[in-house]
Amino acid sequence: MNTIGHLFRLTTFGESHGMAIGGVIDGCPSQLKLDFGFIDSELHRRKTAQFSESSQRKESDQIEWLSGLLDGVTLGTPIAFMVCNEDGKSEDYEALKDVYRPSHADFTYEQKYGIRDWRGGGRASARTTLPIVVAGAIAKQILKEKNIQIAAEVVSMGDAEQARKKGDTVGGIVECRIVGVPVGLGEPVFGKFSAELAHAMFSIPAVKGFEVGDGFALAQMKGSEANDTFINKDGRITTLTNHSGGIQGGITNGNDIVFRVAFKPIPSIAQPQQTVNREGETFQIAIGGRHDVCALPRAVVLVEAFAAMVTVDMGMLQKAGSV
Repeated sequence: MNTIGHLFRLTTFGESHGMAIGGVIDGCPSQLKLDFGFIDSELHRRKTAQFSESSQRKESDQIEWLSGLLDGVTLGTPIAFMVCNEDGKSEDYEALKDVYRPSHADFTYEQKYGIRDWRGGGRASARTTLPIVVAGAIAKQILKEKNIQIAAEVVSMGDAEQARKKGDTVGGIVECRIVGVPVGLGEPVFGKFSAELAHAMFSIPAVKGFEVGDGFALAQMKGSEANDTFINKDGRITTLTNHSGGIQGGITNGNDIVFRVAFKPIPSIAQPQQTVNREGETFQIAIGGRHDVCALPRAVVLVEAFAAMVTVDMGMLQKAGSV
């Protein structure tokens, strides 16, 4: 399951300290002139070593386009791309290769596959999210032609500076809004727009929560408070409120789609922690190296990227179903 999407699909490959990471985008429409400057600017938003809360790993993130383009215009064939890793320091992880770091994927990966890449977290590393940003940037360009905009922001975050001083980390919440989505996107029962969004967001490392509209707050409301009353506004049917977050019955209703994503604190902390090794022997570790204090500053663009990819994919499904 290294592929996400139905008609607009992304397959990613690579590990944190491997030779390269990259992806293959299938289903992108032909004759789309790519804005490479925009793609690079989106990659810069997720880049390390630019936020005080971020890892100081320095990567140029230069994309090598392998297929699917002619003079910067999409051919309709698979778009393959890769980015070489340049600044991995595997020696920082040498002492941890036989130890299971608390709340990391070390133990589960090894139990599932019988082997794991201990260098920088391997496939579970945030480094492997780069292809998502590339695909999301292309999806945003598709949506721009349809006047659909996506913007996310951090709405809650712990005190990263205090956490850094104590060798700790913090989490927080990112809110995203999709504006201009037409009525009718999303499949009934299975393939709901909200379910596709949730699937995508939970594919981002460190995500532990997702809600649409008023989300969990709806559980504390009465129906009379939570219902979105329909009105006729300037000849257009809409709702007086947007508690549903633009999705009803799993299908978009024309209002802004609003959702929030909760990120746990990064588990790599410099404080002493107790754990075990492969033999089950107790160890105490303090994780060194270069790690984010908080995922949120770099995660905002990931949330937007996946939101764009889901919106494009659902739009293609709707078009295909109406033929």
